[in-house]
Amino acid sequence: MPDVIVVGAGHNGLVAAAMLARRGLSVTVLEEKDQVGGACKTEYPFRTAPKLGVSTGAYLLGLMPPELLQELQLELPLKRRDPHYFLPTMDKRYLLFGSDERELERQFREFFSEADWNAHVAMNTELAALREDLAPAWLLPPRPLEETAERYVRPALRQHFIHLCRGTAREYLERFGYKSDFVKAMYAVTDAFSGLDGGYDTPGTGMNLLVHNLCRLPGSGGTWMIVEGGMGTVTQRIAALARKHGAQLRTNAKVASVRVDSGVVKGVVLENGEELSAKVVVSNADPFRTLKLVDSEAMHKEYRSMVDGLSAPGTTLKVNLCLKSLPTFTCLPEDRGQFGPTIHLLPQEDDVLGALAHGYKEAKAGRLAEFPSIEWYVHTTVDPSLKDEEGHHNSALFVEWVPEKLEGTTWEKEEARYVKHLLSICDRFAPGTSDLVQEYFALTPPKIESHFGITRGHIHHVDNKRGFTDRLPYETPVQGLYFCSAGCHPAGSVIGAAGHNAANVVLQALGR
Repeated sequence: MPDVIVVGAGHNGLVAAAMLARRGLSVTVLEEKDQVGGACKTEYPFRTAPKLGVSTGAYLLGLMPPELLQELQLELPLKRRDPHYFLPTMDKRYLLFGSDERELERQFREFFSEADWNAHVAMNTELAALREDLAPAWLLPPRPLEETAERYVRPALRQHFIHLCRGTAREYLERFGYKSDFVKAMYAVTDAFSGLDGGYDTPGTGMNLLVHNLCRLPGSGGTWMIVEGGMGTVTQRIAALARKHGAQLRTNAKVASVRVDSGVVKGVVLENGEELSAKVVVSNADPFRTLKLVDSEAMHKEYRSMVDGLSAPGTTLKVNLCLKSLPTFTCLPEDRGQFGPTIHLLPQEDDVLGALAHGYKEAKAGRLAEFPSIEWYVHTTVDPSLKDEEGHHNSALFVEWVPEKLEGTTWEKEEARYVKHLLSICDRFAPGTSDLVQEYFALTPPKIESHFGITRGHIHHVDNKRGFTDRLPYETPVQGLYFCSAGCHPAGSVIGAAGHNAANVVLQALGR
């Protein structure tokens, strides 16, 4: 009989397992799929290019605290993207964000304005300060927002921090005096909207913007990094650490229910009828799946209502691509490293923010936007280890703001047409891209749910509009039952802090 059962072998569950096993507890991890990793994995989904690897769920590592890497003694082959952002247009303007500040300043001044450059510098200086201030808060249980500000944030930034976490992307970006709506739209798309049910004027999008700017990985310069071998390298190495400390990892072991007696957890029952007893169950599954595993009478209605209130629709479409070769951008035909970064495809209208607002409105109405916000990746240019012998490139379109359910039609009927339409948008910036696509593997919100086991296809489990104590608590009303998923503090993404913090809560409860 194990001391602890961890339900689900996503990155947080594996972190919790490694920490608990290292402290001498016997730990069994139960994973329903045939591979550990959850949505943090490397897959080979292309029938015509079976040796081309791609990170199908999470694309990049950004938010895992360096202190956690050190505590776990986890070594990862990280590759800095330099440049890290590419903002193309359909004319000759572009921005290529990298470590060459002088060149970036030249582009800002030539293609946009001095005001935009000054705003960029001021905003990123403030975010860098908040990044350092908030670092200790991530590996401790959460405190309410005002208390977090008082305890961690330097006095000059406390009110700005509170307004950012509660406010909208518009309010934060407008503070710095950007002249170009195009530049504001880029920052809103990549930081405020990612994985979120929210638009430019939605309260809480500021919280998501903050979260996405808290990368402190060694050598990153504050920018998210590529992991050699894909994101599966992260979870495979954490799994190896868990096994090294004595944890048992079982795949194809789907949990059907969590056994509770008189308010105390007793273990789990697998789908095949096998029963496993344990004093502690830590669930890495999203909170809504976990509640379905527990008898309704074991948790009071108020708690279930609180958890249900955290539910939001998945708004993400992931289109993984197999490319025969690299495209050519109209605005930057020569290769200056523009394929490795996050490529931002934005509507080219003068009212770009209005166009984005219309896209969000369409998604909320159950319709597919004509021009959604799109992030485009080609990671094999930085990590050639994933290329196959034929030299294919992996690529992905990360499309924000699609409906979870379509009005008047279905994803099955619309997927192929919409993927073709999205590629036609790529063609506007890099003519001929569609002809380079040999095969695609798309993950709509319903497919994200079935492929990764995430309720409603919400990649962060709980919207990152919610922060600190507004997220899912680690403890539950059932003695011995805990959460460690991305729905907990600090945020949804590949972070590992929720697994770390939940493990420490369990160790404290057990007197360890």
